[in-house]
Amino acid sequence: MMSTVLCMSFLALVLSGGAWAFSPIGDGASTHVSITEKAVLQKVTEVCRAIAESEGRDFTPTGNSAEELVQACLGPKATGEVSAAKFKSALNEIYIQNGQVDRDFVNSPAHHFNSEAFALGRRLITDGVASIKANVQKENFQAARETLGRVLHTLQDFYSHSNWVDLGYTEPYANLIRPDLPLENLADVKTPTCSDCANGGFCSNSILPNILNEKKLTSGYMGIFSAAKPKGKCSHGGAADLTSSKAPRGGISKDERRSDNVALHTAAVTVATTATLQLLDDIRGAAGDNNYLRFMGIARSSVVVFVIDTTGSMSDDILEAKRVVYKIIDSKKGTQDEPSLYILVPFNDPKFGPLIKTTNPNVMKAEIANLTAEGGGDLPEMCLSGLQLALTGAPASSNIYVFTDAVAKDIELKETIVALIRSTKSTVSFFMTNDGAGARRRRRGVESRAATFETYKDLALASGGQAIGVTKENLPQATDVIIDSSTSALVIVLQRARNPGRAETFSFLLDESLNNITIYITGNTITFTLKNPAGVTQKQNEANGELGTVQTVGNLYRVRLASNKQTGLWEISMNSNQPYTLKVTGQSTIAFIYDFVETFDGPHPGYALISGRPQAGMPAMLLVSVLGRKGPASVKVADIALVTVSGSEVVGGALEDMGNGKFLVTVTKVPAGEFVVLLNGTDVVSSTVFQRQSTTQMSVSKVTIKAVVDRSMEPGKTFTLPFTVMTDATGGSYTISARNDRDFKMNVPGSIAVTTGGNATGELTITVPANTPSGTDVTLTIEAVAPGATADSNYAVLRLSVVTKVTDFTPPQCEVVSVSVVDCPADPAACSSAFWQLSANLTDGVNGTGIASLTHLQGVGSLTHTDLKQTVVAAAFNASCCSLTVELEAVDKAMNVGTCRFSIVRNAGPPSMALSLPLLVCLLVSAFFTTSLRDLLI
Repeated sequence: MMSTVLCMSFLALVLSGGAWAFSPIGDGASTHVSITEKAVLQKVTEVCRAIAESEGRDFTPTGNSAEELVQACLGPKATGEVSAAKFKSALNEIYIQNGQVDRDFVNSPAHHFNSEAFALGRRLITDGVASIKANVQKENFQAARETLGRVLHTLQDFYSHSNWVDLGYTEPYANLIRPDLPLENLADVKTPTCSDCANGGFCSNSILPNILNEKKLTSGYMGIFSAAKPKGKCSHGGAADLTSSKAPRGGISKDERRSDNVALHTAAVTVATTATLQLLDDIRGAAGDNNYLRFMGIARSSVVVFVIDTTGSMSDDILEAKRVVYKIIDSKKGTQDEPSLYILVPFNDPKFGPLIKTTNPNVMKAEIANLTAEGGGDLPEMCLSGLQLALTGAPASSNIYVFTDAVAKDIELKETIVALIRSTKSTVSFFMTNDGAGARRRRRGVESRAATFETYKDLALASGGQAIGVTKENLPQATDVIIDSSTSALVIVLQRARNPGRAETFSFLLDESLNNITIYITGNTITFTLKNPAGVTQKQNEANGELGTVQTVGNLYRVRLASNKQTGLWEISMNSNQPYTLKVTGQSTIAFIYDFVETFDGPHPGYALISGRPQAGMPAMLLVSVLGRKGPASVKVADIALVTVSGSEVVGGALEDMGNGKFLVTVTKVPAGEFVVLLNGTDVVSSTVFQRQSTTQMSVSKVTIKAVVDRSMEPGKTFTLPFTVMTDATGGSYTISARNDRDFKMNVPGSIAVTTGGNATGELTITVPANTPSGTDVTLTIEAVAPGATADSNYAVLRLSVVTKVTDFTPPQCEVVSVSVVDCPADPAACSSAFWQLSANLTDGVNGTGIASLTHLQGVGSLTHTDLKQTVVAAAFNASCCSLTVELEAVDKAMNVGTCRFSIVRNAGPPSMALSLPLLVCLLVSAFFTTSLRDLLI
């Protein structure tokens, strides 16, 4: 169960060299990933079904895949296709952080409930849950998901590393996630807990009988560097545990299924899964159903992100941005391409921001309508500062559009922007009106302007976007690019760049699933010829041809293929001696997501996400998840390779099929320079071959920088973060820089001395202002630059959370005051003719923070209540006998969740008009805790 965690996408890899392997249960393996996957998918399904029922529509997924679940959740009646990439990426963020606990906190008893560290382990869980709820409330979903992964690892480890299931318990230990309840009957440090296992391995029944009889809670001691443990204590067990060789020998871990623990391992898996569901349900209660789905990545992939220069000469550009936003909102309403989020970041000089984020299209319309062009007069603006806010505030893999006619004043942010682009895999496109030649800029040198606009072109290329130079008059013709990409299933088929340009022919595959295929070419003095598989051609000067339409504006060619496109191998022959870029896009649910990873050793070896650039001189490893139209079974992968965007080098990787559409890819010789990922395969549904490409360029480095987030930050306090710089190259003084997107004050060492082939540790501090709202997330980028002319560098991008210390841990309480009901008829067809009403009082107690919200999760009816500011809130629920159950949910201002569940039964006899007392179930519990209904019937 909690042995090897491969950190990504439900992997079940057996490492070579004697590392611990997953132990099979039936046809699969029980790991942190599989436990989390089962619980997450079950809870998402529950929430999607509840929302569908509340909207009066059916919830009927066509299959069990994530792709089909997302389609059913987002509404099967909406036209268009919706991708599950955002959902799978969100799940991977959870799994990655879950697995990395085995690397980052390998020797921490609290993170694994080893060595009887019950109080510290629970503190990690409850502090983590508070952070998750605060982040979700502020819609900082990525930070919340990362914390969730770590919390779930610790929670699940309790059932594998303690004797909870040995004691005969079949339900989770509710007190672990209820800080208001005591941890009871713990074995103290002087109490022996295990007998000696003579064979030195694992023995059944090694826990002492008196510990079992007295229901004493203990866990195994784990020693990676030392064999020391208190006298008579149980060990975790296994070859990596040095304490297991010290009497009492052996171990009580249920990480894997063995001949001595089959029943206990299975029980631990079952209870850990139930505990995971309970914790997820508590978060759901605090978040609300819609935000819970967004937290889990169930949202349309289309996100509109505009970064707009608001200086005086930008009035025409602002009007065009407004027109585009209105067109997207009005034309895509009710379709799967309707954006799930709108983000707007204004900038000028010296100001930038604030970041405006909303799911409400009318709010976005109002905000962009309120923008005014004023000020300016000098050349540079704070463009990159505004872009930094957008990159850290938008979901990963967003399409971001920057409107400006000015060069960047904050050019020193360029490397930070590149790091954020690579970390988020977002695409950035620039609309550069007049290409820096506007009237207010003519006082500046042409060479200076051109050099700075090259920065925009470099960033667009690094992200897979375009740098489009047009006049203000022609801007409306260029913004069709934004309309094209506002889709929930955008994929890249091909992307290349040449500098300097040359004559070259590029081939690409179009499959049957692709729609709305568009080719973008940026550059000057270009000619090209497009050819389909049948040999039909069309040139750049043919505005309307057999293959499609060609639109030219500024330095942009936009070729929209006809809807009756042929599948198969296409070619485009380019000819220019000037720099150019080529990009082929389409709309399809066949896609892939990926991450660069590295292996780690220890008691539970696995794979960890590489935050920065992969290490030079080593094979590159990727974990790739492939999405098909009907789930992973509907695609077959042929090969996955690394491809240089600016060259012709293609280096294939060795594929290891991990099942369920997951592949481990190892590329022995990484291409020199910048590269992307290329995947080829077959769509089983149509039997056509396909190709897909990533957008974000990556390269390798001999420098590595690592840092671990182990806790939240508090308002008004200084946070210290250690980091380590390693190198495979010549040592010396490495330049250190760090930036955060909240502009919090930091102390960062200017340099750090690293020996040749060695490493060195430093630390930085961040001071959080006292007025920072709880739930704020902070994106921190740390960069290390090697000495010497090559200036090799690398970076680490981390998300930290600011959380106010919670003092209210008690959930709201509920008391049923009265029930009024006419006997519900036995015949369900007659249910609408009879009604019942429930009256209840809810309170958060004398010392509570007060009730913040009151809703009903289950039951179709009407809920009314008195002012939530009152100490006692009176609630009334009215429903027909067609709805026999109601679940009230109260959330206090500390985001503790209390639920009250009530059911009635139909009258088994003849209908009666007399009042009767129904079967009443009032579950007064927080969402942390589940009580047997049988014990609560009155």
